[in-house]
Amino acid sequence: MDVSTNDKRLRAALEGEAACRRQYGADMCKKLLLRIAALKAAENLAVFWPPRSGPERCHELSGANKGTFSMDVKQPYRLLLKPIELEKPIDRPDERERWKAIAAVQLLTVEDTHG
Repeated sequence: MDVSTNDKRLRAALEGEAACRRQYGADMCKKLLLRIAALKAAENLAVFWPPRSGPERCHELSGANKGTFSMDVKQPYRLLLKPIELEKPIDRPDERERWKAIAAVQLLTVEDTHG
């Protein structure tokens, strides 16, 4: 999957472990790098199906954040990402099929979404 970001702190994580450790600390950096590596290795977001399973617990947020996905990093922090639509969205009533269509994401931030 194609992974990008406009966030300066997250860019450090994409560029290397040393910069990531400076930005997030050793424990958070280790988990964050694992999540980014999993995203890069995935063909599409459906690899993390079903929602809320596995160590990533990837799921789509609701309400004002609908369309944004969340992955566990280190409790209580989550990696927030948005799908990059490379083609016109088509109606996909099946959620798993919709997740399969997501092959590129933009990392938004790392935050405590419950705080």
